[in-house]
Amino acid sequence: MSRVAGLSALVVAHNEAAQLAQCLERLGFAGELVVVLDRCTDASAEIARRFTNRIVEGGWEREGDRRNTGIAACAGPWVLEVDADERVTPVLAEEIGRVVAGSQADFHDIPVDNYIGSRLVRWGWGASFGKSAYAGLFRKGAKSWGNDRVHPKLAFTGTRGPALTSRIEHYVDRNLSDMLQRLDRYTTARARDLRESGEIGSYGHNIRRIVSRFWKCYVGRKGYREGPYGFMIALCAGLYPILSYLKARLDEQP
Repeated sequence: MSRVAGLSALVVAHNEAAQLAQCLERLGFAGELVVVLDRCTDASAEIARRFTNRIVEGGWEREGDRRNTGIAACAGPWVLEVDADERVTPVLAEEIGRVVAGSQADFHDIPVDNYIGSRLVRWGWGASFGKSAYAGLFRKGAKSWGNDRVHPKLAFTGTRGPALTSRIEHYVDRNLSDMLQRLDRYTTARARDLRESGEIGSYGHNIRRIVSRFWKCYVGRKGYREGPYGFMIALCAGLYPILSYLKARLDEQP
């Protein structure tokens, strides 16, 4: 397909040499490709230069800061925000082109197909441990990221348009061990945010959240349809708050 005028594709990466090329080669339909490289020590920069000269390199401790930097670097009036572990399909690219050309809204959700290894897992995601859709296509200025280290809050201005119908492919975890390592990273970062806020919550409240969040993912979001995979997603979602709390309370501060 021809390039979509007025669309900037944005990828923010930290040491993603193993999969960055597969992501960027799917974004050639965008009028501009911007890559933000955060403290990369691998071959990510060399790979990015094969696809674009719009590269921003630096070091950001917080996710929101590096993503806002990337958005600011985009020249197009529309921004498509994609992670290195995501792949835009040709069908999705065509739909994005149509939306950019004709939408009167300011931002649109993109539905997500999540993969664990080669297994497509559609049900059960949410509660800070996965996404079934995200506001990945937006007019510049309509979306900004908060200041947390993990899962920063999002702020929007303008009107939300209808969700796209085509799905982006998200290779979220290589296997269950990778999922558990991600839970460890997320809760460590969340614990730092809790300590800095001065409000880490209570032991009892976070114990109760194990059950409510597990139920929300496994039953409310139909994770049971995925069998053991859905159980693992719900379990990690349920453990996320209590592990973050315990790390904030018990671990020595770095």
